[in-house]
Amino acid sequence: MKRNRMVVLILCACFVSVAWAQQPASRGDWSEFHRQNMMRWNPYESVLNPGNVIGLERKWKYTPGAEVNAAPIVANGILYVSSQNYALHALNARTGHKLWSFGTGGQVQGSAAVANGVVYFDSFDGNVYALNARTGHMVWSYSTGGGGLNSSPAVLNGVVYVGGGDWENNVHALDATTGTPLWTFATGGAVLSSPALSDGAVYIGSDDGNFYALDANSGTMLWSDAIGGFGWNSPAVTGGVVYISSEDGNLYALDASTGGILWSYPIGSTAYSSPAVANGVVYAGSDTGNLYALDASTGTLLWSYALASAATSPAVANGVVYVGSGHANLYALDATSGALLWSDPRGLNVASPPTVANGMVYIGNFYHGTVHAFGLKKGAK
Repeated sequence: MKRNRMVVLILCACFVSVAWAQQPASRGDWSEFHRQNMMRWNPYESVLNPGNVIGLERKWKYTPGAEVNAAPIVANGILYVSSQNYALHALNARTGHKLWSFGTGGQVQGSAAVANGVVYFDSFDGNVYALNARTGHMVWSYSTGGGGLNSSPAVLNGVVYVGGGDWENNVHALDATTGTPLWTFATGGAVLSSPALSDGAVYIGSDDGNFYALDANSGTMLWSDAIGGFGWNSPAVTGGVVYISSEDGNLYALDASTGGILWSYPIGSTAYSSPAVANGVVYAGSDTGNLYALDASTGTLLWSYALASAATSPAVANGVVYVGSGHANLYALDATSGALLWSDPRGLNVASPPTVANGMVYIGNFYHGTVHAFGLKKGAK
């Protein structure tokens, strides 16, 4: 009888584990760099808003042991943090309690991506990893044959798309279940940009100075544009338009089908900030220390806000734009007017783009190698 009971308990535990692994990310989660809609916009955030963000306070801090450059990722109550101490860390998103960490042979600089109970990320050691998102146990790894990988993966329809690094120069499509390579596309330079996926195409920049549109199924090039060079900045795509900042100091709106330039706007030099798009507005940061809000259809300037130093990639949620400044603060701005609603008073050296999900804001600190979580003060509404 005891043996039968033990079998039942084991079977129940296994069922719970499988059910968790198959649980889709909540629609309010931020499960990859661009977020699932490829716009760095969370339309499902319902806790934080322009009227209450003044009540934000730091809830917890976690120190992974080295610099944090990448945007933290949130899925199913777990925060995934990439760190230059050669590891990916999984934390309880509400408390900051460490759940597990997974070490690699190189720095982990790009954001992870979570889909169907698996977390995907790459490392400077030249490998792409897939781990059980709950336990951190490895599902598979794929060696690109190069190194210096720090492109944040994107996952769609059972395929992982990721850029090669400083010594590899390829875009890869891998089977999300097995890690089997489906195709590779060679560019003339490092692919530090993270792919954006839309309507059967992969959009990604390369250090060779070109921006590429590739067929998502075959890797065949659809078109390319030479529009001034790219650093780590990545595109946003929506409504048949691709928005991308270039090192020539311009933000471009490109026809997603042809690559034709629809408009451009001078925002100053940028190598790190990727645009966000929400409600017909494009938000783009610059290394010169400004955040710009532009009409997504025309490129007309709506407002700009001067930060203390270079801007991170912004994040938009429920009428608020969140942006970090490399040697100063985290800011919350009114998405319509650009008015300052709140900033963190500690003067954090914000390196990672902010992530906004389920009433919390998460950022990484470069110089001190920490991750910070902000939420509303007790009693704030």
